[in-house]
Amino acid sequence: MHPVLKLITQRVALGVVLLFAASILIFVGTTILPGDVAQSILGQSATPQSLANLRAELGLNDPPVARYFAWLGGVLQGDLGTALTNGRDIAESLGGRFKNTMFLAFWAALISVPLAILLGLIAVRYRDRWPDKLISGITLTSISIPEFLIGYVLMFFVAVKLGWAPSVAMINDSMSLGQKLNAIALPVAVLTLVVLAHMMRMTRAAILNVMQSAYIETAELKGLSTFEVIRKHAFPNAIAPIVNVVMLNLAYLVVGVVVIEVVFTYPGMGQYLVDHVSKRDVPVVQACGLIFAAVYISLNMIADIVSILANPRLRHPK
Repeated sequence: MHPVLKLITQRVALGVVLLFAASILIFVGTTILPGDVAQSILGQSATPQSLANLRAELGLNDPPVARYFAWLGGVLQGDLGTALTNGRDIAESLGGRFKNTMFLAFWAALISVPLAILLGLIAVRYRDRWPDKLISGITLTSISIPEFLIGYVLMFFVAVKLGWAPSVAMINDSMSLGQKLNAIALPVAVLTLVVLAHMMRMTRAAILNVMQSAYIETAELKGLSTFEVIRKHAFPNAIAPIVNVVMLNLAYLVVGVVVIEVVFTYPGMGQYLVDHVSKRDVPVVQACGLIFAAVYISLNMIADIVSILANPRLRHPK
């Protein structure tokens, strides 16, 4: 088997194993939570008989191993279960909310990824000069401030004081694309600021690492300008680590969007998860946790595969 194909197969297999392990952790974590699910649903006034009947109906009296495999079997068949609080199908409820979360993450990525790469190139071009120091200072500041604080500050100044964007990011299918983009302007700005800094700094570090190579010195001796050396020689050879960082931050955009969705009351998966955590709706928490884990593991797996394909020593073994 070709070394590249072998490494990709191993990485995909590792991703499947990690997802299986994540499903076990999610199930165990929700199972050992303190309190009684039946009591949470029926309330403190429920009779012992009604509590016993509900536990039997939910399968809470079954061994944990049997409950886990029953849940996993349903997931593999596309059945995420039924919400305990309202009896609705979880997969159906999550469909629109997952689409909303991906819509928010897509626009944040569309802005932050090209901007981070561009700022990284500018920082390398003007290394140790004022553009580099200014960009590094701003990105360090944005990394240091919690995202919810950035959200509330932007909400106060941009939405309340200036009135440029709504403070509550509510969208629905009846809205046009322009109306949706106006509604998500603030959460997209916060997410962009949060992931931009990390991507820019790692882009800068990756390119500077390549700039120390011997062939870069040869390119400089040929009389190429600094920007041409960076664009034609350094940046293409720094793609692999940059892609890794981009994918990690894209995973964060989807998985770490929970806080932003709560701050701006955005109807995505994060808001849905938080609402049902407070109600101790275990099947919903399990389903959301598994979807978030699958997205995170998948994006990391894609990053590793791209890194493998970008390695010329693996593509052309001696």
